Amino acid sequence: MLDSVLNFLITGLTHMTWVGKLVYMLVVTQLTIFTVTIYYHRCQTHRGVDLHPIIQHFFRFWGWLTTGMVIKEWVAIHRKHHAKVETVDDPHSPMIYGIKKVFWDGVSLYRDASENKQDMEQYGRGTPDDWIERNVYGGHPYWGPTLMLFISFALFGVIGVAMWAVQMIWIPFWAAGFVNGVGHWAGYRNFESADTARNLIPWGFWIGGEELHNNHHAFPSSAKFALRKWEFDIGWAVICALRSVGLAKVLRVAPTLDVRPNVSLPDAETLKAVLTHRFQAMTDYYRGVIVPTLREEAQHAGESIKAMPRRVRRALADGGRWLDGEGHDKLQAVLAKRPTLRTVVDFRARLVALMEQRGAEQTLKGLQQWIAEAEQSGIRSLQDFAARLKGYTVAAR
Repeated sequence: MLDSVLNFLITGLTHMTWVGKLVYMLVVTQLTIFTVTIYYHRCQTHRGVDLHPIIQHFFRFWGWLTTGMVIKEWVAIHRKHHAKVETVDDPHSPMIYGIKKVFWDGVSLYRDASENKQDMEQYGRGTPDDWIERNVYGGHPYWGPTLMLFISFALFGVIGVAMWAVQMIWIPFWAAGFVNGVGHWAGYRNFESADTARNLIPWGFWIGGEELHNNHHAFPSSAKFALRKWEFDIGWAVICALRSVGLAKVLRVAPTLDVRPNVSLPDAETLKAVLTHRFQAMTDYYRGVIVPTLREEAQHAGESIKAMPRRVRRALADGGRWLDGEGHDKLQAVLAKRPTLRTVVDFRARLVALMEQRGAEQTLKGLQQWIAEAEQSGIRSLQDFAARLKGYTVAAR
């Protein structure tokens, strides 16, 4: 009898090998990742995909069992993050709280944000509100992880407790810490979005495609996060697999930019495309106008671009939005010595202001005036950009 008890404590009911336990951990942790990225994030928060009720309820159950997160709270906090990104009202911005706080203590930021009941009502609308949500999943969120603890212990014995602990920290670490923290601190940017979001790597395997964070901030409602040919989003692959068997319906994906040739004057189609692809336009401007101008002026001065502080060079991509007072002074000092660079930076600021205007007719007139002045500027890179910009169109699917 004692031997049987000891054997159970060591091996549990499964008597699984270490390899089997590692495979099990990989499966269950990735299933939790898919629950968060596909259901909580792309389906519930941004409405980019609609899932079959069976799949939805499975994800609801699995999320309750393995995370204890309330769907309404998760959705509300993430929607507020997009609405207030990089401001003092952002629930978890490294620009406000610092990278160490968000990375190592993102859970407490999440918990603090969830206690704001007004925000939960304002930003959490449209999430499940049936009997089981009110009385089980949302009403008793910690019953799920507690049940999972008993299941893990029964399956694997004492080691199952450690495996359960890994499951419990999986989402807090990779989502609350890694994506919310490092995803706004390090990586590459396809789009000069109005925040600091970055793509961590171009191949989103490990955390469901959430690695492509800059792409997501550029097109939040897109069910597909991979937006370049070399990028991969495993969450999108799962959605496509579900769609192929009738268990998912894709509602939105990021529109594709096209450029019409020989457009003499920007029209309503141009304006629609510029506003839809505003972040792509600003990326094109930085890479096609500011960088060549910077190189040309540096060459004339017999300098290297690298002689300019990296922080200032990066600020040229976003108008110096994230610079402090000292950084702004350095940027202005650089621009004072480079009149052509100052001109293209000023043109950039005017274009950004145009995109933030309300009223289609007034904005279109402003865009037409901006392009006319850019074409008369005598700056070749700016003229080439203006010619491309007025041909912008949203590609037909």
